[in-house]
Amino acid sequence: MHRRDFLAFGAMGVGGLVLPSMFGKVIAAEELNSAIDVAAKKSLADTAMNAAKSAGASYADVRVGRYLRQFVITRERNVENIVNTESSGVGIRVIANGAWGFAATNEMTADAVAKAAQQAVAIAKANAPAQTAPVELAPTKGVGEVSWKTPIVKNAMAVPIKDKVALLTDVNAAAMDAGADFINSILFLVNEQKYFASTDGSYIDQDVHRIWAPTTITAVDKTTGKFRTREGLSAPMGLGYEYLDGAASGKTVLPNGVIVYGNSYDMKEDAIAAAKQARAKLKAPSVKPGKYDLVLDPSHTWLTIHESVGHPLELDRVLGYEANYAGTSFATMDKLESHFQYGSPNVNIVADKTQVGSLGAVAYDDEGIKTKKWDLIRDGKLVGYQAIRDQAHIEGKAASDGCAYADSWSNVQFQRMANVSLEPGKAKKSVADMIAGVEDGIYIVGDGSFSIDQQRYNAQFGGQLFYEIKNGKITQQIEDVAYQIRTPEFWNACVGVCDASDYRLGGSFFDGKGQPAQVSAVSHGSSTARFNGINVINTARSLG
Repeated sequence: MHRRDFLAFGAMGVGGLVLPSMFGKVIAAEELNSAIDVAAKKSLADTAMNAAKSAGASYADVRVGRYLRQFVITRERNVENIVNTESSGVGIRVIANGAWGFAATNEMTADAVAKAAQQAVAIAKANAPAQTAPVELAPTKGVGEVSWKTPIVKNAMAVPIKDKVALLTDVNAAAMDAGADFINSILFLVNEQKYFASTDGSYIDQDVHRIWAPTTITAVDKTTGKFRTREGLSAPMGLGYEYLDGAASGKTVLPNGVIVYGNSYDMKEDAIAAAKQARAKLKAPSVKPGKYDLVLDPSHTWLTIHESVGHPLELDRVLGYEANYAGTSFATMDKLESHFQYGSPNVNIVADKTQVGSLGAVAYDDEGIKTKKWDLIRDGKLVGYQAIRDQAHIEGKAASDGCAYADSWSNVQFQRMANVSLEPGKAKKSVADMIAGVEDGIYIVGDGSFSIDQQRYNAQFGGQLFYEIKNGKITQQIEDVAYQIRTPEFWNACVGVCDASDYRLGGSFFDGKGQPAQVSAVSHGSSTARFNGINVINTARSLG
């Protein structure tokens, strides 16, 4: 589910609410705070692995999953819906005769998982004759029995619904009082209770928490019927309810007075600002197309990183495996061998599955691999991809990067994007310092619409807020801005990145990939960065 589809889904309210199948069944809120006993999960996993080996599997892994979600959906001064969902079951992946097989069941009994394991082996054996080469897994040692939990301060699932409703309705009222004509606000909570076991000797219990509080604020000119929106500047995070109640930190006031948020989010403050900024958009002059130096806030840059670096450096896309869903990659293997100049020397981009507060943070991936941080681009040069166990040998690696993921127990795990982030600059430089060096430019805050081609080479990005920069100063808010890029030209135009004091995370709860489609949650961090000589178009004129 794409981010905008989710917002549309949230706006449907009581009458039109149809839950995607991945969300499972509706449950009572009280059930969100329960868990399956670890001993019971281990017993199911052992049963499945024993059945798989008896049927002829050379390798097997088992994922016992319980996926919980809560939606609190409001519009203006009304509560539209409150939904709690659960999806539980067991997924079993095996190798037999050199081929993969997978089967799953939502019946959490020994008989059911044994039958599913046998079915997985039968599928693998049926696949084997069509296999051009046997599956080659990078070796890994079992870790025994271990557990990990997202380091949250307050479990959002345990916060009373009345408190969540009070928060959202208070936010909505404040936005309306500040000049908004319409506002949608949603609280979306996720708890993935995931148990992984494999014939390598691992039994890994993980409790993963994520939170997101998206808003869309609209102002209408009653005379002309013209309207403008500003979406919230919160980021989805791998945090607990402390993200919303001030128990974390990270608020930054930008030179234009816009407030952005790091590890805490004042939803009411942002909604009030959004109402005023949406109304200001109604009177803002339209951009004059041309070449500009762009100063991009992390609340915007995350999406550009995601689309033009994160996706094209997924090894399965590089190899052409994803040609049937959102494309392949221009960053082919020959470019890795030649250390292709992907960006300027200011561009250092890392993949990281361990970053605290990020959406992708876990201790072990869905193949039982210990997660890590590794280089993708160093000093502007391409130095690595994102690979899992059966891909590592293709890149010449001795081990997986630990970025396998499945969005449900019922889906097979495969390579998914890690948190991919632009490292801060080493020299001390604030956002004000960055803007001060720009003679003719545009400062962009927040993500907007985008498009990108199948090889992740040609793209176009919009945003939420746009400010004209003249002679080192922000002069006025403008509208109708989008910039066009060719990926390597854009990243080679990066002339500077602010220091670590400005570093912030953005991200997506619904990064889609694969057929059947799966979604994953991934963060992208950066500090404010400057890109010189970028082509800017006027979207109002482009639309005719």
